[in-house]
Parts: sequence; structure tokens; C-alpha cells
Amino acid sequence: MAKRRLAAQRAGGDGGFGLVELLIALTVLLVGVLAVFLMFESGIVTIKRASTRTTASALADAQLESFRAIKYDSIGLVETEVLLAAAPYSSDPAYDANPLNRVGLLPCGVAPCTTKVPVQTLAGADGKSYRVDTFVTWQTVAGGRNVKRVTIVVRDAGATATTYARVATFFDASTGV
Repeated sequence: MAKRRLAAQRAGGDGGFGLVELLIALTVLLVGVLAVFLMFESGIVTIKRASTRTTASALADAQLESFRAIKYDSIGLVETEVLLAAAPYSSDPAYDANPLNRVGLLPCGVAPCTTKVPVQTLAGADGKSYRVDTFVTWQTVAGGRNVKRVTIVVRDAGATATTYARVATFFDASTGV
């Protein structure tokens, strides 16, 4: 009987305390596990975004290289194709509404044709489709010389409001580049 009373005194003030501790510990553990899970999910989203931007930059660089591969006099866009380009082409900051500031070319009807198109859809290495907009404008530099500025904008083909890459370079007749 004395042993029972002694056991009851020991357990009397701690009834259910172990269960509360266990619930608190599980809650803290759950919060930690969820934080780690969200961190991994955020990392996956960031890696996908970086992959898309890298692919878009590679497409833009390839387009600029195709301009570097042609003669200076062939750098430009056919004006009628520029006027027919679908939105958001004409609302882009690289677009110049003044036709005198755009570098226009005559349509080429004889092969091989090196004329570039203002809007095209290209597949990236990741299998996604990208809209590639090309702008060619005259730019006045120091000394009053005119150079050709080529701007390439790579967008999501499905949601053209999303721009992944924008690169620009200048071509100078005096240097050939």
C-alpha cells in the first residue's frame, strides 16, 4: 500500500505532461521539415528560371552571330515585314516608330537570301519555343557617324509579355563590325 501511495505522489502532478511535450516537439519538427521542403521547391523554381534565361541568351547570341556573319550592307530588315510584325514588336523600347531611323532593306527574291526577319519562333535546347524579335536601327555615335544597332529580344512564345533576354550590339561600316 505504501508503494502505491508513493507511486501516486510521483505521478500526481505530471499527468499528461509527456504527451504535451511530444506534441510540441512534433510541431517544431513539422515546421522544420516544411521549411526544408519549401527551400527545395524554391530551388527547383530558381533552377528552371535560370535554365530558361540561359537558353534564351544562347538564342540571342546565335542571332547576333548570324548578323556578324553577313556583310555590313546586308544588315537590316525588310520594312514591309517590320510593319507586319505582331505585337508586342511595335511596343518594345527597341522599336523606332520613325521609318527613317530603321535600317530597311529591299526584299530579296534571289537565293541565297541573307535577309533577316523581324519576328520568328525558335526552339531552344530545352525544347521550349521562344519568340525572337529583331530590331535594326540607325544610331549616331560620337563624331556624328551613323552605326547600325541590332537588338535581339527573346520572349516566351506563349506569353510574349515575358522577356527572357535582351542583347544589343553595334555594327560600324568603318570597322566592318
